[in-house]
Amino acid sequence: MFSGCATAIITPMRKDGGIDEDGLRELVRFQEEKGIRNLVPCGTTGESATLDLQEHLRVIEIVVDEAKKSKVIAGTGANATSEAVHLSKAAEDLGAHALLSVSPYYNKPTPAGVVKHFEAIAAAVKIPIIVYNIPSRTGSNISANTMVELAKIPGIAGVKEASGDLNQMANIVARTPKDFIVLSGDDALTVPAMSVGAKGVISVASNIVPDRTIAVVEAMKAGKVEEARRLHAEMLPLIGALFIETNPIPVKTALRLMGRPAGPFRLPLCDMSEANLESLKRTLASYKLI
Repeated sequence: MFSGCATAIITPMRKDGGIDEDGLRELVRFQEEKGIRNLVPCGTTGESATLDLQEHLRVIEIVVDEAKKSKVIAGTGANATSEAVHLSKAAEDLGAHALLSVSPYYNKPTPAGVVKHFEAIAAAVKIPIIVYNIPSRTGSNISANTMVELAKIPGIAGVKEASGDLNQMANIVARTPKDFIVLSGDDALTVPAMSVGAKGVISVASNIVPDRTIAVVEAMKAGKVEEARRLHAEMLPLIGALFIETNPIPVKTALRLMGRPAGPFRLPLCDMSEANLESLKRTLASYKLI
């Protein structure tokens, strides 16, 4: 369940600001129809930072209920260990197959604090945990040395590496057990990350082009490196457009333009600038997505 392509699925909203539950179910079905077998609700792309506790758990519940073919890796991170433990236990009770837990943000814990944080979560649940390292959002990096220590904790199954540091990824792969899974956290680095031992990607782009994203990952898994490079290169302009503004603004906008459920954003996220919107439209049109 921890290899291949997982979609960091968006949280569609209604015009009144609530969660579009029917729309979320439709997106889950779309993902499964296109071959996705791992779904990640309530990550960065799912606007988890603006969901209250009840909404957060409701999104996980809906995805678990609607998914018929996919494993659900529920985002349950928080910068307070007690809150992360509560969310993790609740997600397990709802039927999530695994957890994605971001390194504590804002308070910038020491490496020892990071280890204690994940020890507490792992002690509270029986399902596997994927650590989420994204220094650009959290304000601190989980180094390879710290990841080696985390890999020793029973229940810590892998890491979503969004540091952008291939040297760090390679070191983690080399210094952790063979069953410790490294996943790329950046669509633009899927092929490079897999070339140093990552097993796949937790993707933003697969929200709109799941088939293309799967094809890249499967080519790399099969050792068809030239084919993977070609497919990846074809996707790069689209990936660039999906990060022209803060994620998930462009990908939700793209889904809306494609006629799929997305809806508005919650402040402090807001609509794209007119110039960036026109650029996104041109890119989507060039891929025949709109």
